Amino acid sequence: MAKAAQGAARTSVWLESTAHRRRGGGQPSGLDRARIIEVTVRLLDAEGLAKFSMRRLAGELSVTAMSVYWYVDTKDDLLELALDKAMGEMRLPDPDAGEDWRDQVRALAREYRTLLVRHPWVSALVGVFLNIGPNNLAFSRAVQRVVRRTGLPAKRLTSTISAVFQFVYGYGTLEGHLSARAAAGGMTVDEYFQQALSTVTAAPQAADVMQESQEIMAARGGDTVAEMLERDFEFALELLIAGIEAMVAREREASGD
Repeated sequence: MAKAAQGAARTSVWLESTAHRRRGGGQPSGLDRARIIEVTVRLLDAEGLAKFSMRRLAGELSVTAMSVYWYVDTKDDLLELALDKAMGEMRLPDPDAGEDWRDQVRALAREYRTLLVRHPWVSALVGVFLNIGPNNLAFSRAVQRVVRRTGLPAKRLTSTISAVFQFVYGYGTLEGHLSARAAAGGMTVDEYFQQALSTVTAAPQAADVMQESQEIMAARGGDTVAEMLERDFEFALELLIAGIEAMVAREREASGD
């Protein structure tokens, strides 16, 4: 029994006691969980998930690592708290406000994309935790309630949510990686894009593909990478909304409504 308990899978910080005083010692003065989470988010933004450590966090807070453990039991607990803190930055529409569901889907998709780009580390953590913090649940509830208003039957809702928000997740993740990669190289996104494009274009094995790609990019328009990304995202989002509308019409036709 003891061995099984030791190997038990981690659940969630939201399912555990909020009293973290197992390490001994008195409560550090001038420190609280909210400040720890705030600094954690700031460090993750500045240095990335791979470089984050409890020792690095303690140094930023000017305390010992043991002082941080007075408030959180593990690094995973802290990352889960930081993830939910970031999720709380999104402005969520009110499904009962009478606004058209299309506009609310657009609003939710744009907010999620912005979050993923602003905090590139978020996408790496979304699939790691149970995501049952209050801000995560508020986002999930808003998404479900808005998608219910499309008129699709209940059996189609999860597929619809996946189509829209897995697209946004993938798009925002890649966009966030691009921004982080450019920053790591001390370049703007436009400078990094041009450097990467020049490097790939010089590769003989990529010549044919790059010629076709450049023609497509020229047709797409946009003077900056940000403009190109914005146009692609918005058009792709409209394709998804149009697809939802088409499926609603098909479901109604099939049911004889």
